[in-house]
Amino acid sequence: MNTKRTLLKTVAAAALATMAMGSAIAADITGAGATFPFPIYAKWAEAYKAATGTGLNYQSIGSSGGIRQIRAKTVAFGASDAPVKGEDLDKDGMVQFPAIIGGTVPVFNLEGFAKGELRVTGPVLAEMFMGKISKWNDPKLAALNPGKKLPDQTITIVHRADGSGTTFNWTDYLSSVSKEWADTVGKGAAVKWPAPTSVGGKGNEGVAANVSRTKGSLGYVEYAYAKKNNIPVMALQNKNGKFVMPDDATFAAAAAGADWFSAPGMGISLVNQPGDQAYPVVTASFILMYKEPANKAESAEVLKFFDWAFKNGKQMATDLDYVPLPDALTNQIRQRVWTQINNK
Repeated sequence: MNTKRTLLKTVAAAALATMAMGSAIAADITGAGATFPFPIYAKWAEAYKAATGTGLNYQSIGSSGGIRQIRAKTVAFGASDAPVKGEDLDKDGMVQFPAIIGGTVPVFNLEGFAKGELRVTGPVLAEMFMGKISKWNDPKLAALNPGKKLPDQTITIVHRADGSGTTFNWTDYLSSVSKEWADTVGKGAAVKWPAPTSVGGKGNEGVAANVSRTKGSLGYVEYAYAKKNNIPVMALQNKNGKFVMPDDATFAAAAAGADWFSAPGMGISLVNQPGDQAYPVVTASFILMYKEPANKAESAEVLKFFDWAFKNGKQMATDLDYVPLPDALTNQIRQRVWTQINNK
């Protein structure tokens, strides 16, 4: 996967070059926030500038920073991996919509087992992360994998040591499939991990590295990190009872089956969505904009940028291990969200 790493470095370098020029070009769009979508926003920005002459000055400073900046009206849009609540959107006079989709996956290191060769259900996975299932040959896991010779080996849980949107997505899922997890651990960007045999890693890179070098380990990372590092992923049972693997199709299926407009600001949880093909641990990264923007011309340019990206940026997203939004959803965003923004 060296090609992926090189591509990411190239994209980041191009983005930094775009940012360096940004303040000097009046027509450039300003945005700030989540680090998760930074590589794809940078790639889109590079292609969009080549196509239109308009650049994007995006500050990859984290979701909280992006929310602070859009509230301070220092940028035309904010970006957050965790959706802002409806009441806060109303108070601030903002709209919110998803821009890109990714997934969080269970990764493991067990000798003799490759990607997809182990199956697990949500409740069993929750027991593993709680430490209630502490051995790989536990009867509950063995029952899901008939014919597989599981070793009498201790499970070492690898989790994030820092506050993380990936952890929020993962614990949101575990809370949805296990009442005990929901009641005792809960969901959040940082939680108290209950498994006695566990180790923390900083960033998705840290978790991926720890799983790769720790025999018998089980962790969770954004899909791109599992794919990039060739770490085996478990097949996970979805809400319809089907065992599915993470890929573009199963992520898109989760988004397609979601009732996005059931919550203000489209701020729904994408975990455990219905559908035979739907992957159960999926998340979106969101864009925040004002209904009555101070700079209407720049706000209009933001919508032009995302309209172009939705139409022309699908392959770029796939190349960087993101999942582009389905056309049916982007059409709804144009019709039901963007029409609330007064750019005239």
